[in-house]
Amino acid sequence: MAGGGGAAFGPSALGTKPHWDAAYERELQFFQDTGDAGEIWFGEESMVRVIRWLEKQKVPHDSPVLDIGTGNGVLLVELAKSGYTNLTGIDYSPSAIKLSEKVREKEGMSNIKLQVEDFLAPSAELSGFQICIDKGTFDAISLNPDNAVGKRKQYVRSLRNVLKAEGFFLITSCNWTKEELLEEFREGFEILEELPTPKFCFGGRIGNSITALVFQRKE
Repeated sequence: MAGGGGAAFGPSALGTKPHWDAAYERELQFFQDTGDAGEIWFGEESMVRVIRWLEKQKVPHDSPVLDIGTGNGVLLVELAKSGYTNLTGIDYSPSAIKLSEKVREKEGMSNIKLQVEDFLAPSAELSGFQICIDKGTFDAISLNPDNAVGKRKQYVRSLRNVLKAEGFFLITSCNWTKEELLEEFREGFEILEELPTPKFCFGGRIGNSITALVFQRKE
C-alpha cells in the first residue's frame, strides 16, 4: 500500500460490483436532484496531473484514449475540454455509465464514447488504444473477496490486449507503492516515469499517500 505494503489490505465490499452499482445509483439520483457529478477520485489534481503529462509528451489530440472504470466520466470531460477527441470510457456498473452519460450530456461532449464493459472480460472491439488511464480501478479489483490475485493478473492480461505496443498506461493508486506496482505490471510493461503526488510526514518519515506512475507497453 502507499500507506504500508500491498499484502496489508484484505477483502472488502469496495471490490465488489454490487457495492459500485449501489454507489452509482445514489450518485445518479444525486446528480438528477442537484446537477452535481459527485466525487472525483483522488481529487481534481489527479486529473490535472494526467492531462499535464499528456500535454508535456505532446500526445496527439486524436490518439485513442481509454478510461478504465470511468465512474462519473468527469476525467473524460476534462480531457475533451483540453482538446482530446478520441475518448472512450468503460465501467462494469450500468449505473456508472448512466451517470457518465448524464454528465456528458450536461457538458455537451457528445463525442465521448461510453459503454458498459467488464475490463476483466473485455469485448474484442476494445483494442487499439494509445493511452489507458486508471484512477482507482486496479485498487478496487485488488480488494475483491473472490480471488483478487487472479483478477489482478487478468487485469494485466486485459491491459496488454487493449493497449497498443509502445502505448502508455497511467495509473493512480492509494493501495500500492511504486515498487509493488512495478512488480504487478512487470510482464509486458516498463516504467517510464513516476508523477509527483502530495507527500506527508509522519514520525519524521516522508511518504506518499498516492502513487502515480506511467508505464509503456513493450513491443
